[in-house]
Amino acid sequence: MSTVFSKKDMSEEDIKLQYITPAIAAKWNLGLVTMETKITDGRINLRGNITVREKPKKADYVLYLNKNKPIAIVEAKDNNHAVSFGLQQAMTYAAMMDIPFAYSSNGDGFYEHDFLTGKEREISLLGVDFCIAVEYNKLM
Repeated sequence: MSTVFSKKDMSEEDIKLQYITPAIAAKWNLGLVTMETKITDGRINLRGNITVREKPKKADYVLYLNKNKPIAIVEAKDNNHAVSFGLQQAMTYAAMMDIPFAYSSNGDGFYEHDFLTGKEREISLLGVDFCIAVEYNKLM
């Protein structure tokens, strides 16, 4: 793939556009993917008589089995971070929404946490297989 910047010089948004979105699209119906999905409204802070709401927390990607059944959170980071760098954030969001799978990626691959088994593994960018969601659906 020919790009304007080297992977290390790309922003998180560039990594999402050039690497993560195509990898997800290769294995998942993009009609069942949302991006920048709001997880919280943002914390409310009181300062004297003034109320200030912080920015809402947003997941980079949410993958769905169907309209009302989210199955995975994917957090993206730029390529100056390890593949697993965003996993804790993805796990936090997944736990808040009771979603069984959390992934993080920096464009080199994916790192997966399976809440059903408690196992984690690193997956190549081209080898990522969200078919585990199909197995989950059989259990439910």
